[in-house]
Amino acid sequence: MQNEWFSSWFDTPYYHMLYKNRDTREACVFIDHLTQFLQLNAHAKCWDLCCGKGRHSIYLNKKGYCVDGTDLSSQSIKEANKYSNETLRFYEHDMRNTFRENHFDAVVNLFTSFGYFDNKEDDLKVFSSVQKSLKNDGLFIVDFLNSVYVHRSLIESDMKEIDGIKFHITKTIQNNKVVKKIKFSDNGKDFLFEERVHLYDKIYFETLAKQSGLKLTHTFGNYQLENFDESVSPRLILVFKKTNHL
Repeated sequence: MQNEWFSSWFDTPYYHMLYKNRDTREACVFIDHLTQFLQLNAHAKCWDLCCGKGRHSIYLNKKGYCVDGTDLSSQSIKEANKYSNETLRFYEHDMRNTFRENHFDAVVNLFTSFGYFDNKEDDLKVFSSVQKSLKNDGLFIVDFLNSVYVHRSLIESDMKEIDGIKFHITKTIQNNKVVKKIKFSDNGKDFLFEERVHLYDKIYFETLAKQSGLKLTHTFGNYQLENFDESVSPRLILVFKKTNHL
């Protein structure tokens, strides 16, 4: 685990500082559209896979669903647990490992929380773990980057000043990965972190699904759930259904 960039970066206070102003309204609009489309039963059991501090989990729970949120970051789970209740629970968990079997009506993996692993076998482990966790006909929703859109619209450098710290951010595409370097100084110390995300396409996800007993049923291109157009859609949002047991 120590060689995986996300296992250290996600738990630093600087990660949470840099991303603390994520658009909560946008997240809520997405969940509104998604739940209206999915038409889950009242009190359906949902798993927010890679929940971060729980913004999607909390809103799903407010809609009446029973939600388990999991994340590798102990600091994110510590923060999310401030909002836990009888039907909203948070756990530190590696997405490659089985969590609960035949338990959930829906699993959501949102805001590009996939594509981090160097070994593609780990991607299949995630899909297999989700398949095992779903009830029959359960749904798996993946919200990912549209790789074609990223290639065309990548912003190569940026600077964000947050709480007095200037984060200098550069992005490049290397070996079909977005490599994001984050440089900053604090209290006389210089820091450099990297984020690396594979630019997977729809076909890759479909292959993982077929290998793990899931079937692609719908594809959307943005948070309003409009049709996916590879040339212009900012997102690749996929809905899979559990089709059989492994």
